[in-house]
Amino acid sequence: MYKLFFKRTIDLLLSVFGFLMLLPVTVVVFLVLLFTNKGKPLFLQPRPGKNEKVFNIFKFKTMSDERDKNGKLLPDEQRITKFGTFLRKTSLDEIPQLINIIIGDMSLIGPRPLRVRYLPYYTEEESIRHTVRPGITGLAQVSGRNFLDWDNRLQKDIEYVKNLSFKQDFNILVKTFVNVVTSKDVALDGESGMMDFDVLRQSVNK
Repeated sequence: MYKLFFKRTIDLLLSVFGFLMLLPVTVVVFLVLLFTNKGKPLFLQPRPGKNEKVFNIFKFKTMSDERDKNGKLLPDEQRITKFGTFLRKTSLDEIPQLINIIIGDMSLIGPRPLRVRYLPYYTEEESIRHTVRPGITGLAQVSGRNFLDWDNRLQKDIEYVKNLSFKQDFNILVKTFVNVVTSKDVALDGESGMMDFDVLRQSVNK
């Protein structure tokens, strides 16, 4: 009953309430990024959701679009801005994903939506992560966040889906709040030392 009805109802109520409560902060961040990112305050990227249906995830833009002399984007760690670093460490860059929840693409709690190009590289068991809506936070994020390797991260996603319950979601939500307040286990892109998932699986399968 929780998975089929109450989870979505709770998601909708909490995300609408959260969005309204954070509206003043959202407006300030939006305006700052509007000027500092040359009119591009938001980052949109296609991600697979429930049943692998692709949607655009919304986040505040934390990196510039700087390119090298050949027109190729510079590495992530060179493009992240000072304000972007602040947004990531405080998780304020995730606020726009409340809109994703309201329109039904995401949940508050669930496996994080990853890149579309990763889809062919999941095992059959790992693909279970796409039988539920992806979340802003999840079991993997409160169990080490970016410092988990891919196998352990995906194993946590499997564990989450197989044990989905109100109690588990509540515990994850509380742990997420504590982690955000203490900035625990926060790693910026390039600091976690993780290889892209598709590249990793390609190298393993050679």
